[in-house]
Amino acid sequence: GTKTIKIFQFKVEIAEALNKLKAEYEKEHPGIKLDIQTVGGGSDYGAALKAKFASGDEPDIFNVGGYRDLETWFENVEDLSDQPWVKDVVDVAKEPMTKDGKLYGQPMTIEGYGFIYNKDLFEKAGITELPKTITELEEAAKKLQAAGITPFANGYQETWILANHLLNIPFAHQPDPNAFVKGLNEGTEKLVGNAKFDEWMRLFDLTIQYGQKIPFNTDFHTEITTFASGEAAMTQNGNWTQVQIDGINPDLNIGLLPMPINDNAEENDKLPIGVPNNWVVNNKSKVKDEAKEFLNWLVTSETGKRYITEEFKFIPALTSIEANSETLGDLGNDVMKYSQENKALSWEFNKFPDGGMNEFGSQMQGYVAGNVDKNQLFEGIQKSWESLKAK
Repeated sequence: GTKTIKIFQFKVEIAEALNKLKAEYEKEHPGIKLDIQTVGGGSDYGAALKAKFASGDEPDIFNVGGYRDLETWFENVEDLSDQPWVKDVVDVAKEPMTKDGKLYGQPMTIEGYGFIYNKDLFEKAGITELPKTITELEEAAKKLQAAGITPFANGYQETWILANHLLNIPFAHQPDPNAFVKGLNEGTEKLVGNAKFDEWMRLFDLTIQYGQKIPFNTDFHTEITTFASGEAAMTQNGNWTQVQIDGINPDLNIGLLPMPINDNAEENDKLPIGVPNNWVVNNKSKVKDEAKEFLNWLVTSETGKRYITEEFKFIPALTSIEANSETLGDLGNDVMKYSQENKALSWEFNKFPDGGMNEFGSQMQGYVAGNVDKNQLFEGIQKSWESLKAK
Protein backbone atom coordinates (compact mmCIF):
# COMPACT_ATOMS: atom_id res chain seq x y z
CA GLY A 1 0.00 0.00 0.00
CA THR A 2 0.92 3.62 -0.47
CA LYS A 3 2.13 5.65 2.47
CA THR A 4 1.50 9.40 2.57
CA ILE A 5 3.82 11.85 4.33
CA LYS A 6 1.93 15.03 5.23
CA ILE A 7 4.20 18.07 5.11
CA PHE A 8 3.01 21.44 6.44
CA GLN A 9 5.49 24.23 5.78
CA PHE A 10 5.78 28.00 5.95
CA LYS A 11 8.12 29.03 3.12
CA VAL A 12 5.91 30.52 0.43
CA GLU A 13 8.90 31.24 -1.83
CA ILE A 14 9.67 27.54 -2.30
CA ALA A 15 6.09 26.25 -2.66
CA GLU A 16 6.35 25.86 -6.44
CA ALA A 17 9.77 24.23 -6.32
CA LEU A 18 8.56 21.85 -3.59
CA ASN A 19 5.83 20.61 -5.90
CA LYS A 20 8.44 19.82 -8.56
CA LEU A 21 10.53 18.07 -5.89
CA LYS A 22 7.47 16.05 -4.83
CA ALA A 23 7.17 14.56 -8.34
CA GLU A 24 10.85 13.58 -8.38
CA TYR A 25 10.73 12.11 -4.88
CA GLU A 26 7.65 10.02 -5.62
CA LYS A 27 9.29 8.72 -8.81
CA GLU A 28 12.42 7.69 -6.86
CA HIS A 29 10.36 6.24 -3.97
CA PRO A 30 7.48 4.10 -5.24
CA GLY A 31 4.82 3.60 -2.57
CA ILE A 32 5.43 7.01 -0.99
CA LYS A 33 3.25 10.05 -1.62
CA LEU A 34 4.04 13.55 -0.38
CA ASP A 35 1.13 15.78 0.59
CA ILE A 36 2.62 19.29 0.83
CA GLN A 37 0.72 22.28 2.19
CA THR A 38 2.12 25.80 2.53
CA VAL A 39 0.87 28.55 4.82
CA GLY A 40 3.04 31.61 5.24
CA GLY A 41 3.92 34.99 3.84
CA GLY A 42 1.52 37.40 5.46
CA SER A 43 -0.47 34.71 7.27
CA ASP A 44 0.46 33.39 10.67
CA TYR A 45 1.99 29.91 10.29
CA GLY A 46 2.05 29.28 14.06
CA ALA A 47 -1.69 29.80 14.41
CA ALA A 48 -2.39 27.63 11.35
CA LEU A 49 -0.19 24.86 12.75
CA LYS A 50 -1.97 24.96 16.11
CA ALA A 51 -5.31 24.72 14.27
CA LYS A 52 -4.05 21.64 12.39
CA PHE A 53 -3.14 19.91 15.64
CA ALA A 54 -6.39 20.97 17.30
CA SER A 55 -8.46 19.51 14.46
CA GLY A 56 -6.59 16.18 14.65
CA ASP A 57 -5.14 16.64 11.15
CA GLU A 58 -1.54 16.49 12.39
CA PRO A 59 1.25 16.81 9.82
CA ASP A 60 4.11 14.27 9.84
CA ILE A 61 6.70 16.93 9.00
CA PHE A 62 6.30 20.57 9.97
CA ASN A 63 8.35 23.67 10.80
CA VAL A 64 9.55 24.91 14.18
CA GLY A 65 11.43 28.20 14.55
CA GLY A 66 13.65 27.28 17.49
CA TYR A 67 14.18 28.68 21.01
CA ARG A 68 10.70 29.62 22.30
CA ASP A 69 9.03 27.79 19.41
CA LEU A 70 10.87 24.57 20.36
CA GLU A 71 9.46 24.90 23.89
CA THR A 72 5.96 25.37 22.44
CA TRP A 73 6.16 22.20 20.31
CA PHE A 74 8.53 20.15 22.45
CA GLU A 75 5.93 17.49 23.34
CA ASN A 76 5.33 16.85 19.62
CA VAL A 77 8.78 16.64 18.07
CA GLU A 78 11.05 13.66 17.49
CA ASP A 79 14.68 13.60 18.64
CA LEU A 80 16.75 13.62 15.42
CA SER A 81 20.19 13.44 17.05
CA ASP A 82 20.91 9.99 15.58
CA GLN A 83 20.34 11.06 11.97
CA PRO A 84 23.31 10.80 9.56
CA TRP A 85 23.22 14.50 8.55
CA VAL A 86 23.46 15.92 12.10
CA LYS A 87 27.28 15.98 12.12
CA ASP A 88 27.25 18.41 9.19
CA VAL A 89 24.96 21.11 10.65
CA VAL A 90 26.76 24.47 10.94
CA ASP A 91 27.15 25.74 14.50
CA VAL A 92 24.87 28.79 14.26
CA ALA A 93 22.05 26.46 13.12
CA LYS A 94 22.36 23.97 15.99
CA GLU A 95 21.64 26.11 19.04
CA PRO A 96 17.99 27.14 18.39
CA MET A 97 16.82 23.51 18.11
CA THR A 98 19.04 21.87 20.74
CA LYS A 99 17.69 20.94 24.16
CA ASP A 100 19.62 18.96 26.77
CA GLY A 101 22.25 18.13 24.18
CA LYS A 102 19.76 16.68 21.69
CA LEU A 103 18.90 18.11 18.27
CA TYR A 104 15.21 18.22 17.33
CA GLY A 105 15.21 19.90 13.91
CA GLN A 106 16.91 20.01 10.55
CA PRO A 107 17.70 23.66 9.71
CA MET A 108 16.17 24.74 6.40
CA THR A 109 18.75 27.31 5.39
CA ILE A 110 20.86 30.23 6.56
CA GLU A 111 19.37 33.63 5.81
CA GLY A 112 20.26 37.24 6.29
CA TYR A 113 18.43 40.51 5.89
CA GLY A 114 19.06 44.24 5.87
CA PHE A 115 18.33 47.00 3.41
CA ILE A 116 18.24 45.60 -0.10
CA TYR A 117 19.51 48.40 -2.32
CA ASN A 118 19.45 49.20 -6.01
CA LYS A 119 23.06 49.81 -7.08
CA ASP A 120 22.09 51.73 -10.21
CA LEU A 121 19.85 54.16 -8.30
CA PHE A 122 22.62 54.69 -5.75
CA GLU A 123 25.02 55.51 -8.58
CA LYS A 124 22.47 57.83 -10.19
CA ALA A 125 22.19 59.74 -6.89
CA GLY A 126 25.97 60.03 -6.65
CA ILE A 127 26.40 57.71 -3.65
CA THR A 128 29.91 56.34 -4.03
CA GLU A 129 30.54 55.00 -0.51
CA LEU A 130 28.10 52.47 0.92
CA PRO A 131 26.53 53.74 4.18
CA LYS A 132 27.78 51.89 7.26
CA THR A 133 26.54 54.34 9.92
CA ILE A 134 23.21 56.06 10.63
CA THR A 135 24.58 59.46 9.57
CA GLU A 136 25.87 58.03 6.29
CA LEU A 137 22.50 56.34 5.70
CA GLU A 138 20.75 59.66 6.24
CA GLU A 139 23.14 61.39 3.80
CA ALA A 140 22.40 58.68 1.24
CA ALA A 141 18.64 59.12 1.72
CA LYS A 142 18.97 62.88 1.21
CA LYS A 143 20.98 62.39 -2.00
CA LEU A 144 18.40 59.92 -3.32
CA GLN A 145 15.54 62.27 -2.53
CA ALA A 146 17.38 65.19 -4.18
CA ALA A 147 17.72 63.04 -7.31
CA GLY A 148 13.95 62.46 -7.33
CA ILE A 149 14.21 58.87 -6.09
CA THR A 150 12.12 57.46 -3.20
CA PRO A 151 14.76 56.23 -0.73
CA PHE A 152 12.74 53.51 1.09
CA ALA A 153 9.86 51.20 0.16
CA ASN A 154 8.58 50.04 3.59
CA GLY A 155 6.44 46.91 3.81
CA TYR A 156 5.00 48.04 7.10
CA GLN A 157 1.67 46.29 6.67
CA GLU A 158 3.56 43.08 7.53
CA THR A 159 4.02 42.54 11.26
CA TRP A 160 6.99 40.21 10.63
CA ILE A 161 8.88 42.96 8.81
CA LEU A 162 8.32 45.36 11.71
CA ALA A 163 8.16 43.23 14.85
CA ASN A 164 10.54 40.41 13.92
CA HIS A 165 13.17 41.90 11.65
CA LEU A 166 13.20 45.62 12.46
CA LEU A 167 12.59 45.19 16.19
CA ASN A 168 15.35 42.56 16.28
CA ILE A 169 18.01 45.21 15.67
CA PRO A 170 18.06 46.89 19.13
CA PHE A 171 17.85 43.45 20.79
CA ALA A 172 20.82 42.12 18.82
CA HIS A 173 22.83 45.25 19.69
CA GLN A 174 22.48 44.74 23.46
CA PRO A 175 25.83 43.94 25.15
CA ASP A 176 24.32 40.55 26.13
CA PRO A 177 21.10 39.88 24.19
CA ASN A 178 20.26 36.68 26.12
CA ALA A 179 20.56 38.49 29.45
CA PHE A 180 18.40 41.33 28.11
CA VAL A 181 15.61 38.94 27.03
CA LYS A 182 15.85 37.21 30.40
CA GLY A 183 15.63 40.60 32.11
CA LEU A 184 12.47 41.48 30.17
CA ASN A 185 10.97 38.13 31.16
CA GLU A 186 11.86 38.72 34.81
CA GLY A 187 10.80 42.39 34.83
CA THR A 188 14.28 43.76 35.55
CA GLU A 189 14.92 45.36 32.12
CA LYS A 190 13.11 48.26 30.45
CA LEU A 191 12.86 49.46 26.86
CA VAL A 192 12.33 53.08 27.98
CA GLY A 193 15.74 54.60 28.59
CA ASN A 194 17.65 51.73 26.98
CA ALA A 195 20.50 53.24 24.95
CA LYS A 196 20.24 50.82 22.01
CA PHE A 197 16.48 51.27 21.72
CA ASP A 198 16.92 55.06 21.75
CA GLU A 199 19.51 54.82 18.96
CA TRP A 200 17.36 52.41 16.97
CA MET A 201 14.49 54.91 16.84
CA ARG A 202 16.67 57.13 14.67
CA LEU A 203 16.72 54.33 12.11
CA PHE A 204 12.97 53.64 12.37
CA ASP A 205 12.24 57.38 11.99
CA LEU A 206 14.60 57.64 9.02
CA THR A 207 12.76 54.92 7.09
CA ILE A 208 9.41 56.64 7.75
CA GLN A 209 10.66 60.12 6.89
CA TYR A 210 12.27 58.99 3.64
CA GLY A 211 9.76 56.29 2.74
CA GLN A 212 6.67 56.16 0.55
CA LYS A 213 3.38 57.64 1.79
CA ILE A 214 1.19 55.49 4.09
CA PRO A 215 3.68 52.60 4.45
CA PHE A 216 1.40 50.64 6.81
CA ASN A 217 -0.82 49.89 3.79
CA THR A 218 2.04 48.25 1.90
CA ASP A 219 2.15 44.44 2.06
CA PHE A 220 5.10 42.21 1.18
CA HIS A 221 4.06 41.70 -2.45
CA THR A 222 3.58 45.43 -3.08
CA GLU A 223 6.85 46.27 -1.33
CA ILE A 224 8.89 43.84 -3.44
CA THR A 225 7.09 44.85 -6.66
CA THR A 226 7.72 48.55 -5.92
CA PHE A 227 11.40 47.90 -5.26
CA ALA A 228 11.96 45.48 -8.15
CA SER A 229 10.31 47.92 -10.55
CA GLY A 230 12.94 50.51 -9.63
CA GLU A 231 10.47 52.81 -7.85
CA ALA A 232 12.52 52.92 -4.61
CA ALA A 233 16.21 52.63 -3.84
CA MET A 234 16.04 50.51 -0.65
CA THR A 235 13.73 48.10 1.09
CA GLN A 236 14.10 46.19 4.34
CA ASN A 237 14.05 42.50 3.53
CA GLY A 238 16.23 39.44 3.10
CA ASN A 239 17.95 37.18 0.61
CA TRP A 240 14.79 35.03 0.34
CA THR A 241 13.30 37.76 -1.89
CA GLN A 242 15.82 37.12 -4.70
CA VAL A 243 13.43 34.69 -6.41
CA GLN A 244 10.55 37.21 -6.47
CA ILE A 245 12.79 40.10 -7.51
CA ASP A 246 14.24 38.02 -10.36
CA GLY A 247 10.69 37.15 -11.42
CA ILE A 248 9.88 40.85 -11.83
CA ASN A 249 13.23 42.14 -13.03
CA PRO A 250 16.06 39.60 -13.50
CA ASP A 251 18.54 42.34 -14.50
CA LEU A 252 18.16 44.41 -11.33
CA ASN A 253 21.58 45.25 -9.89
CA ILE A 254 21.17 44.78 -6.13
CA GLY A 255 22.97 44.12 -2.86
CA LEU A 256 22.41 44.10 0.91
CA LEU A 257 23.26 46.91 3.31
CA PRO A 258 23.43 46.77 7.11
CA MET A 259 20.77 48.56 9.21
CA PRO A 260 22.85 51.00 11.28
CA ILE A 261 21.60 52.59 14.52
CA ASN A 262 24.56 54.81 15.43
CA ASP A 263 27.85 56.12 14.07
CA ASN A 264 30.15 53.28 15.09
CA ALA A 265 30.92 51.73 11.69
CA GLU A 266 32.42 48.54 13.13
CA GLU A 267 29.44 47.89 15.39
CA ASN A 268 26.96 48.50 12.56
CA ASP A 269 28.61 46.86 9.55
CA LYS A 270 26.86 43.55 10.22
CA LEU A 271 23.84 41.72 8.85
CA PRO A 272 21.35 39.85 11.03
CA ILE A 273 21.97 36.21 10.06
CA GLY A 274 20.12 33.13 11.29
CA VAL A 275 17.93 30.13 10.54
CA PRO A 276 14.34 31.03 9.56
CA ASN A 277 12.88 27.64 10.34
CA ASN A 278 13.57 23.96 10.85
CA TRP A 279 12.06 20.73 9.57
CA VAL A 280 10.79 18.56 12.41
CA VAL A 281 9.19 15.13 12.57
CA ASN A 282 5.97 14.61 14.53
CA ASN A 283 6.86 12.10 17.26
CA LYS A 284 3.37 10.56 17.05
CA SER A 285 3.47 10.14 13.26
CA LYS A 286 2.51 6.76 11.75
CA VAL A 287 5.16 7.29 9.05
CA LYS A 288 7.99 8.50 11.29
CA ASP A 289 10.67 6.41 9.57
CA GLU A 290 9.56 7.50 6.11
CA ALA A 291 9.52 11.13 7.27
CA LYS A 292 13.08 10.83 8.59
CA GLU A 293 14.13 9.17 5.34
CA PHE A 294 12.68 12.07 3.36
CA LEU A 295 14.59 14.66 5.44
CA ASN A 296 17.79 12.64 5.08
CA TRP A 297 17.25 12.38 1.31
CA LEU A 298 16.66 16.14 1.12
CA VAL A 299 20.15 16.96 2.41
CA THR A 300 22.22 13.96 1.21
CA SER A 301 20.91 12.92 -2.24
CA GLU A 302 22.13 14.68 -5.38
CA THR A 303 18.52 15.57 -6.26
CA GLY A 304 17.77 17.00 -2.82
CA LYS A 305 20.98 19.02 -2.72
CA ARG A 306 20.30 20.36 -6.21
CA TYR A 307 16.87 21.58 -5.10
CA ILE A 308 18.26 23.25 -1.98
CA THR A 309 20.96 25.17 -3.84
CA GLU A 310 19.47 25.75 -7.30
CA GLU A 311 15.67 25.65 -7.05
CA PHE A 312 15.19 27.05 -3.53
CA LYS A 313 18.32 29.21 -3.94
CA PHE A 314 19.15 28.50 -0.29
CA ILE A 315 22.40 29.13 1.55
CA PRO A 316 22.88 25.62 2.94
CA ALA A 317 22.89 25.15 6.73
CA LEU A 318 24.99 21.99 6.34
CA THR A 319 28.71 21.95 5.55
CA SER A 320 28.17 18.90 3.32
CA ILE A 321 26.21 20.94 0.77
CA GLU A 322 28.15 23.36 -1.38
CA ALA A 323 26.45 26.68 -2.02
CA ASN A 324 26.10 27.62 -5.65
CA SER A 325 27.18 31.25 -5.81
CA GLU A 326 25.77 31.63 -9.34
CA THR A 327 22.24 30.60 -8.39
CA LEU A 328 22.33 32.27 -4.96
CA GLY A 329 22.16 35.64 -6.61
CA ASP A 330 23.47 38.98 -5.33
CA LEU A 331 21.64 38.90 -2.00
CA GLY A 332 22.63 35.38 -0.99
CA ASN A 333 26.23 36.08 -1.92
CA ASP A 334 26.26 39.21 0.27
CA VAL A 335 24.88 37.18 3.19
CA MET A 336 27.52 34.47 2.61
CA LYS A 337 30.26 37.11 2.55
CA TYR A 338 29.12 38.74 5.82
CA SER A 339 28.68 35.30 7.38
CA GLN A 340 32.17 34.14 6.39
CA GLU A 341 33.71 37.39 7.67
CA ASN A 342 31.87 36.82 10.96
CA LYS A 343 30.05 40.15 10.59
CA ALA A 344 26.71 38.91 11.90
CA LEU A 345 24.05 40.09 14.32
CA SER A 346 21.97 37.44 16.09
CA TRP A 347 18.30 36.70 15.46
CA GLU A 348 16.66 37.41 18.81
CA PHE A 349 13.03 37.50 17.63
CA ASN A 350 12.67 33.72 18.01
CA LYS A 351 12.97 34.39 21.75
CA PHE A 352 10.06 36.87 21.81
CA PRO A 353 6.95 35.65 23.67
CA ASP A 354 4.35 33.69 21.72
CA GLY A 355 2.04 36.16 19.94
CA GLY A 356 4.60 38.97 20.18
CA MET A 357 4.98 39.47 16.44
CA ASN A 358 1.36 40.51 15.93
CA GLU A 359 1.03 42.62 19.11
CA PHE A 360 4.36 44.44 18.80
CA GLY A 361 3.74 44.82 15.07
CA SER A 362 0.41 46.58 15.48
CA GLN A 363 1.97 48.88 18.09
CA MET A 364 4.76 49.75 15.66
CA GLN A 365 2.15 50.38 12.96
CA GLY A 366 0.50 52.79 15.41
CA TYR A 367 3.80 54.64 15.67
CA VAL A 368 4.19 54.77 11.88
CA ALA A 369 0.66 56.21 11.67
CA GLY A 370 1.57 58.87 14.26
CA ASN A 371 -0.87 57.63 16.93
CA VAL A 372 1.76 57.15 19.67
CA ASP A 373 5.14 58.69 20.46
CA LYS A 374 8.40 56.90 21.16
CA ASN A 375 7.91 56.41 24.90
CA GLN A 376 4.32 55.22 24.42
CA LEU A 377 5.57 52.72 21.86
CA PHE A 378 8.26 51.39 24.23
CA GLU A 379 5.83 51.22 27.14
CA GLY A 380 3.26 49.48 24.97
CA ILE A 381 5.69 46.81 23.79
CA GLN A 382 6.88 46.30 27.37
CA LYS A 383 3.28 45.86 28.65
CA SER A 384 2.47 43.40 25.86
CA TRP A 385 5.66 41.46 26.58
CA GLU A 386 4.69 41.17 30.25
CA SER A 387 1.14 39.96 29.54
CA LEU A 388 2.18 37.58 26.73
CA LYS A 389 5.00 35.91 28.63
CA ALA A 390 2.60 35.15 31.50
CA LYS A 391 0.40 33.05 29.21
